[in-house]
Amino acid sequence: MNDVMNAGALLQALAPELLLSAGAMAMLLASVWSPQGTRAGAAEGAERTITLARFGAVLCLLVGLVVVIAWGDGATGTPDGRIAGDGFRWAIDLVILLGTILTLGLIESDHLRSGAYSPEVPVLVLLAAVGMMILAASRDLMFVFLGIELMSLAVYVLAGLNRRSARGAESAIKYFLLGAVSTGFLLYGVALIYGATGSTRLEDIGNWVAAQSALSPVFVVGIALLLVGFGFKVAAAPFHLWTPDVYDGAPLPITAFMSATVKTAGFAVFARVLVEALAGAAPRWHSSLWWLAVVTMVVGNVFALSQRNLIRMLAYSSIAHAGYLLVALVVATPASTSALVFYMVSYTLATMGAFAVLIVVNNGRDQSPTLDDISGLWLARPWLAVAMAVFLLAFMGMPLVGGMGFFAKWYVLQSALQAAAPQSILAVVLVLTSAVSAAYYLGAVGAMFMRPRPVDQPVPTASALAQAIIVASVTALLVLGVYPSPVTRLARLAVTTGAQPAAPVPERGPARVQAASLTR
Repeated sequence: MNDVMNAGALLQALAPELLLSAGAMAMLLASVWSPQGTRAGAAEGAERTITLARFGAVLCLLVGLVVVIAWGDGATGTPDGRIAGDGFRWAIDLVILLGTILTLGLIESDHLRSGAYSPEVPVLVLLAAVGMMILAASRDLMFVFLGIELMSLAVYVLAGLNRRSARGAESAIKYFLLGAVSTGFLLYGVALIYGATGSTRLEDIGNWVAAQSALSPVFVVGIALLLVGFGFKVAAAPFHLWTPDVYDGAPLPITAFMSATVKTAGFAVFARVLVEALAGAAPRWHSSLWWLAVVTMVVGNVFALSQRNLIRMLAYSSIAHAGYLLVALVVATPASTSALVFYMVSYTLATMGAFAVLIVVNNGRDQSPTLDDISGLWLARPWLAVAMAVFLLAFMGMPLVGGMGFFAKWYVLQSALQAAAPQSILAVVLVLTSAVSAAYYLGAVGAMFMRPRPVDQPVPTASALAQAIIVASVTALLVLGVYPSPVTRLARLAVTTGAQPAAPVPERGPARVQAASLTR
């Protein structure tokens, strides 16, 4: 009887993930079995199948969105505590679903120009989203591993889905090889932590740490391997070397997906493991994570300065933003997880909008857009230039024009400065590196508004769907920048009423941190 009840609780706790998985399997079977018509009509039949697959994927995501909204306010996790039912999980799920829906819109827009996508692509996007949602819900290291594998395997294929592109093949191979290495680090870390504590549940690990007067070397090495594995997944320096090449070779919609949505899931599970399982072991990881945040912010912004390739520039920008989010993880309090959620909403909107503009500008070419491609864009398509400027200024955190991007960085700064031991040095580094980022963001804005338009440069034309994504993203960033309350309420779901704030942590020195929970 207990087994039946536990199985029922597991099914209920994973209802959104199971619904999306069932939808993905149904779509996969439908795409395989759908008639392709005669030889002459094979192309038309394939195109119809692709359209139906994308429509089915969006429908599945909307159903998942309804389930998350309907259940997120009162749902609970599993009785054994391996699957979370807290506000942090549901808030991250909403960000993941938002990013996935926008990604499918970008895929549709790009397919109209390049014709490079098959019916299996929406299925892979859905499966990747399921893996990300499992990561957001995981309170057990084995579920963390399963979520990372499901997400990563799908994204490996998506990175190289354009089989006619040598760049795409190179991107997929690099991503697969380095992703496999990072997963190996993560799995060895899980094994060592299990060997030291006898459990993979985050709550058990946190309780074991709290009961120890001194941590065993096996456990400390396990923490180090976990940090390396998560560092690869969130593209933190010096584990970022794969990022520019993979982003540059993957199709633009998939690059947007990796930059925003995959990063959201990576930071969500990183935050949960640190706060719920390893907060008491802060003397062992705090200094390492502090330096990781500093190096990531500096490397991302400095290397972005010399880029003329816009995708590589945004790749290094993504690394810099990973550094900003690591500042929130260094604090490792429930309030910092709230700042993380707010930041990821802003970053997702700006990323999806910026890549929608680049898809329009690139016009289906198998190469990355450069600064020359957007030179004089104001003269050809003023509304596109204005929209791209809003997205770039949102990345920079410019007040007013940057809209919600300013509040995102402000909340991260606030979480660092209002911690029990204020992380003022990290806050200063964040501000200074954000000032450095103005050089390349404003350089791109200047190219659009102040350079002449090359005579032979074609005038970009945007599909109705691309226009809708761009306008919706700009509107959301500007409106939420003036009235951020809806996203603020979403971010507060990640803060618990029962969690205790962390004990003081010196800025670059170790101190024991009281374990905090993300549960409501």
